[in-house]
Amino acid sequence: MTIEELKIRQLTNQYLITKGKKEDVVRDLCGVQSQFLVNAIHSLKIRCLDFDEDTVKDGLVKNWTIRSTVHVFSEKDLPLFIRCNNGEDYRKNTWEGYTFWNQRDKWALSPERQTYLSEVILRSLEDSSKTRDELKEICRKNGMTYAEETCIFDPWGGGICQLCKRGFMNYVVQEKKAYCLSPEFTPIPDEDAKLEIARRYFTNIAPATVHDAMYFLGAKQSEVKKWLSLLPVESTEVDGKTYFYIENGRKYEKDIPKCILLAGFDQLMLGYRKKESLYLPSEHLRGIFNLAGIVMPAILLDGKVVGKWKKKNSKLTFTLFETVGARDKKAISSEAETLWKDIKKIEFEE
Repeated sequence: MTIEELKIRQLTNQYLITKGKKEDVVRDLCGVQSQFLVNAIHSLKIRCLDFDEDTVKDGLVKNWTIRSTVHVFSEKDLPLFIRCNNGEDYRKNTWEGYTFWNQRDKWALSPERQTYLSEVILRSLEDSSKTRDELKEICRKNGMTYAEETCIFDPWGGGICQLCKRGFMNYVVQEKKAYCLSPEFTPIPDEDAKLEIARRYFTNIAPATVHDAMYFLGAKQSEVKKWLSLLPVESTEVDGKTYFYIENGRKYEKDIPKCILLAGFDQLMLGYRKKESLYLPSEHLRGIFNLAGIVMPAILLDGKVVGKWKKKNSKLTFTLFETVGARDKKAISSEAETLWKDIKKIEFEE
């Protein structure tokens, strides 16, 4: 298999050459990362045959999943991603003992206070979803101190994250932070769930190396090798590296598209170890993966990242990392006009 053939397989499996139904896309890609919802929606827009701005959120939920990052994924997959410590902590509102959060020096919540404030939050969600600010105000009225607020509403997760990860609630699938009660479900045992996620990865994001899988899944090398031993994988050697994949019946007959405007935090950038990306030249790495942890929306031209893009209202700005000819700029602009009907101004910066 050549590099070109490898890219065609990966792009096809990620629905970037031939689009698929939304239900299949979110399932096969293990959801889409969603620190910023606009990125998740764009990621689906460029992949889904049945994309509709008005209905795209239907059947989706938002919560912490792979790599302990926030993803939008199918509500049907709640048991797969929200496993609650093998189900032992499912909807368990007691907080004695060690947790990732309460071992921090500035953690000001006793187990009893965390239980009480968690009950306040969950009761308030019984009638409707609430924004983060609304929940803060409700908790303040019920005696929450400033120190407790910094714990429950820690910007990196805190007590809210714990309630989400224990199956009590999800983010509302919208840009502004808000929360809703989760439907009931039965978590899948941890090892079974991890194997299923690995199966989806090697079927729909691979071909990939062991290091690629470690990067995407947030797993140890020993874990990935264990999953490979249990899955019906095949392998191929490309440029001295071993790539693993599971045959999925798809055909790989189409060429790499001339231009793809990837989403921020796109699965194509996150699906493989960034320093060994087939798409992202090393000299452009910091242009896409910045030091603040943001993954910028990339311009993929003939299967190679040549820049990034930013849309603000009806203006679209392309920042190029290398010289791009007039014909290629026209192809980039044409792709943009296909994606967005409201574009009034396009600029190229070099």
